[in-house]
Amino acid sequence: MCELFAMSARHPTTVSLSLEEFSRHGGLSGPHKDGWGIGWYEEGDIRLVKERDPAASSACVRFIQANPFSSSLVISHIRKATLGSIASRNCQPFVRELGGAWHCFAHNGDLKGIAADRRFRAEGFRPVGETDSEQAFCALMDALRPLWSSGRVPPIGERRQVVARFAAALRELGPANFLYCDGDALFAHADRRHQSDGSIKAPGMWRLARRCPAGGELAAEGLRIASESGEREVVLAASVPLTAEGWVPFAEGEILVARQGRIEQG
Repeated sequence: MCELFAMSARHPTTVSLSLEEFSRHGGLSGPHKDGWGIGWYEEGDIRLVKERDPAASSACVRFIQANPFSSSLVISHIRKATLGSIASRNCQPFVRELGGAWHCFAHNGDLKGIAADRRFRAEGFRPVGETDSEQAFCALMDALRPLWSSGRVPPIGERRQVVARFAAALRELGPANFLYCDGDALFAHADRRHQSDGSIKAPGMWRLARRCPAGGELAAEGLRIASESGEREVVLAASVPLTAEGWVPFAEGEILVARQGRIEQG
């Protein structure tokens, strides 16, 4: 399976995503060598970098390592191909515009039968590549389109309901771990995933909520989050814990919603 990572922070935070250890899962210590991608939000826009080459040997990864960026929302994906050719168009995250905002999505799992399932036939959005993940994203965008038709950010509760219905239907097809961000909130849904013992079971994802004091940093494997001015609140979600501290496993079917570095209750 692919590997996922996301961050929600209270304020734009300096992120050094060296991927030193994280990228080793993308071609060295792990089997995920069929591409990678990262998207981060910046001043209402999104920067997206994707490659079909392994993250572990990527010059782009080294460039990002040497040039830290500031963002309050980040989504990253390392691919192990199961459907679709090894090509940039099939690398994640995927991005679409809806309601004047950039929406970003990354998934891991196998969604058998999604191509023939009428629930996931999108009308307003079309996949560019051949992955089941992108088809799922297009269906989610179709489901969210009525909420965003006014051009304003819809209430968080309404967005959560749409994402929850989509996630429940997706779980019927197979493991459905995904990250979705609309520029305002991060939605992380965990299902089951391939574990190190070969089984397919929960947890599909792990989370960590932390405060970074002014002048301090949060250091994980392949990741450094620095707070240069004020205190930073940060929520991280990842396929596997990146450090030995405090990571909490998602329950099967759980949806986490984070805004500005805080977990939204509800």
